[in-house]
Amino acid sequence: MDSEGFEEGAFAFENLRVYRKALDFINEAYRLSKAFPQEEVFGLTSQFRRAATSIALNIAEGSALTRREFKNFLRRSRGSIYECASILNIARDNGFVNEADFERSHLSCKDLAKSISALINSMK
Repeated sequence: MDSEGFEEGAFAFENLRVYRKALDFINEAYRLSKAFPQEEVFGLTSQFRRAATSIALNIAEGSALTRREFKNFLRRSRGSIYECASILNIARDNGFVNEADFERSHLSCKDLAKSISALINSMK
């Protein structure tokens, strides 16, 4: 096991701190998006949930591959985080989330992106 909690073996991704943070963020995204207007169910609500879910799914899928491929999947996860941050801006600007929820969730995005970057950098 390395300093980020990465270990070899089946489902080792479940032991990664960044994966657990991603699961927490998914729960947060689902909670927030429940308050989005009904007309956004196939728009922003769906996009937010898919982008948030993609973060953890890419970590899980990439962990079963080579280190090089895993790093690429982690980069995809980071891209999904940026997508979530953008969606949060849109949601706030349209009054779908309040400022406190926006700040908390946006900070979670920043923290998650930093954690993924740190994991990528540790895999040199």
